Amino acid sequence: MTIWGNWTRRCSCTWITAAAMSMAARSKSIKGGEISLVLSPAPVGSKQPARSPDHHHHQHQQAAMEELAGSRRQQQEHHHLQHQPFAAAAAEPAAPVGMIKDVKPLAKKDHRRGTSTSERDPKTLRRLAQNREAARKSRLRKKAYIQQLESSRIRLAQLEQELHTARAQGVFFPNSGILADQGVAGKGVPIGGIDGLSSEAAMFDVEYGRWQEEHYRLMYELRAALQQHLPEGELQMYVESCLAHHDEMVGIKEGAIKGDVFHLISGVWRSPAERCFLWLGGFRPSEVIKMLLSHVEPLTEQQIVGVYGLQQSALETEEALSQGLEALYQSLSDTVVSDALSCPSNVANYMGQMAAAMNKLSTLEGFVRQAENLRQQTLHRLHQILTTRQMARSLLAMSDYFHRLRTLSSLWVTRPRAPQEQQQGHS
Repeated sequence: MTIWGNWTRRCSCTWITAAAMSMAARSKSIKGGEISLVLSPAPVGSKQPARSPDHHHHQHQQAAMEELAGSRRQQQEHHHLQHQPFAAAAAEPAAPVGMIKDVKPLAKKDHRRGTSTSERDPKTLRRLAQNREAARKSRLRKKAYIQQLESSRIRLAQLEQELHTARAQGVFFPNSGILADQGVAGKGVPIGGIDGLSSEAAMFDVEYGRWQEEHYRLMYELRAALQQHLPEGELQMYVESCLAHHDEMVGIKEGAIKGDVFHLISGVWRSPAERCFLWLGGFRPSEVIKMLLSHVEPLTEQQIVGVYGLQQSALETEEALSQGLEALYQSLSDTVVSDALSCPSNVANYMGQMAAAMNKLSTLEGFVRQAENLRQQTLHRLHQILTTRQMARSLLAMSDYFHRLRTLSSLWVTRPRAPQEQQQGHS
């Protein structure tokens, strides 16, 4: 009995070891994804060897060991899946397209503000178009302003260079003349200038020449824009640039009024033909309006009323200033011919009369300023009454008018003369 038990235990151990090795090999084959299990049925009619009871007992033990190993393997896999749910989910193969049914696709929500162009009302579309047009005009004005600043900077540098050259050549003579003997010129008061002009007058002539060159360029651009039939918005930019250029001339004249108002009134900075139509240092607004009427037709009824009303108002202001200027001249003449000035021995009366005359001359500056304001206001008022194209044609017509007067002056100066006239001119 003891021998049989030992042999049985020894066989059981052998079977258990063989079963464990078989299970390990089988588990390794399953993990590698390869299950090689081939069952080849015995051929029909073949004899199978008879199996002993020990062999049946060995098969039962091997089956029990396999069931035990399978249950342990399932427990381990279940425990592994519980601790790694995301890995298990990732390891699952994706279901084929078409196998998933009754699943609606997620609708992509549009969280953008506003509505589409087709859903906007005409009022909103019109407002957006106006905003875009205003932004475009603002960019154009900014570009024109930057160009104007750059040209002004270049013009100022050239003017400073010319003044420096004039001083180096001895154009100004601060230590000469009558006032030099009295010690006034030593304080830096310029007596001489270009061709005997004061420094303020010479400065004005140089600035007016620069202004005239810029005026030619602006008129050329305005004429080209008008011929190209540009839209009202773009043409408006050129018109505003020309009006701003005229406003700049008002500032230049203001310096001349303070420095040498007689030089401005005399019109020596203009051509001879232009001087015939000069009025207080410039053109008469009423005459310019009359000249422009033929270039802005056709006019609406409202425009006709506005233009003729502006012309009548300008004419009345011109008459008032002309009458005031005539009264000033008469008063100044009475002061100069006063008996107090005929006796220089009475220094007190003499200086008093001269001071009164100088105060009256200062009134002359006020008349010229009012005339410049009238010219400036007339142009801007015309801009409000007329359309953009009509105002553009008006500016071109006014520029052509003065250009023809200058051409007439040049032709008059260079006209052929008889030998007798030439000798009289030289004498």
